[in-house]
Amino acid sequence: MREANGIQYLPSPTFYRLISIMKKRSRHTLDQDDPLCCCEYIDRHGGRSHMAACCCDCEDLDEACDRWMKKKPRSPDSLSQVIATINDRLRVPWISGARQVDISVIPPLILLPVFLHIAALHYLLGILVLTAVPIMVLLYYYFTHRKKGRTLFFLSLALFSLFYMFYLFITEIVPRGDVTHLQLAAVTAGVALTVISLIITKRGPGYVRPRPTDTHSTVTYNKPPPDVDAAYLNRAQHQVVIANHEQTGESGTAQQGVQRRNWCAVCKVVRPPRAGHCRICGVCILRLDHHCVCCVGQANHRDFLLTLVFFLLTSLYGISLVLRSVCPDQNVMTALFYCPDVYNQFSSALCFTCAWYGSIVTGGLLHLLLSQLINVGFNVTEREARLARREKTARSLLWGLIIDTGVYSRGFRTNWIEFMTMSMASEPSTHKPSDLV
Repeated sequence: MREANGIQYLPSPTFYRLISIMKKRSRHTLDQDDPLCCCEYIDRHGGRSHMAACCCDCEDLDEACDRWMKKKPRSPDSLSQVIATINDRLRVPWISGARQVDISVIPPLILLPVFLHIAALHYLLGILVLTAVPIMVLLYYYFTHRKKGRTLFFLSLALFSLFYMFYLFITEIVPRGDVTHLQLAAVTAGVALTVISLIITKRGPGYVRPRPTDTHSTVTYNKPPPDVDAAYLNRAQHQVVIANHEQTGESGTAQQGVQRRNWCAVCKVVRPPRAGHCRICGVCILRLDHHCVCCVGQANHRDFLLTLVFFLLTSLYGISLVLRSVCPDQNVMTALFYCPDVYNQFSSALCFTCAWYGSIVTGGLLHLLLSQLINVGFNVTEREARLARREKTARSLLWGLIIDTGVYSRGFRTNWIEFMTMSMASEPSTHKPSDLV
């Protein structure tokens, strides 16, 4: 309603009819011949929607606010419904339709620069922040892995930490004139190799596929369930496999017993030895090691270790260059613990704080790489080591850092040869660099 010259004008019935038609049209299912524009998308209910209507028809949020204002008990799934709605409408324009952005990507992009700038104000604030940040990350890790939920938080944190440290190196350290062109090229090459190696790692860990002899029939669904990794389907239709259990004779009975032990009731496949089901991705992985920023298995285990090596070498070299620049009078080994007057200038304090943050991250990843190399030497995956600790069936050395199950180990040299030459039995993937975030 608007007012002009003392006269009130109400919106015409045509206006309300147009709004009603637009709402109804936005809920219609997309036709195959009707392409999406850059700002349109198919919502989680199967209807066609637009990014401009992200604040319209928020029934889940309205219901939650109404219950809160009327002091009614909150429904058990109300919060999850609101988060799912927000996550579904958080999108960016794209050529073939608006792309969804996972809400877990956003916190590192905002909180990391804020925390580092706060820590650079005073050394006591630095101690407090640099102690609290790893604890919060570990608590979030425990919470998400306990719920077995999929999240891009750790991938976003790792990539943004790498690029933000590189950005500060370019804008704060290089202009000081303490870094040569060769040193800058070495750091840049290290960052590029780390990202390329991570993209290769994200292509896929090697999925367990149904064998024709184990398949009786299949049921095809047009849309995959939410707990199945979309990369496993490779943009294909979701199929549920019905197993073939017909075996005859004594050998058939023995084989049936082995298949029953290795049968995955979720994926409906017979797992080969050392394969495991990832409850986060919802699929079975060949020679499953663990789930990190992605599943690490037979096809990408070497690439994962290569990513860690590139990151650690780049990080250690970059930290040494930063400390030489902000603490020129101190030795690199002692400058991290004693750098007088570094907090007199905010730029130097910020770089010193980032060096400490990078050292904490490097220490954690160095421990991960060391444990991975030891497991490879003993031909044990992280999953097998965890099960052996739980069942107390393995020999433990160095406070649990070395776990020797003795099942697959054939000697240090043979174990490494097997690891470096193990089959890349994985179907091709259609991952793109844009799938990382």
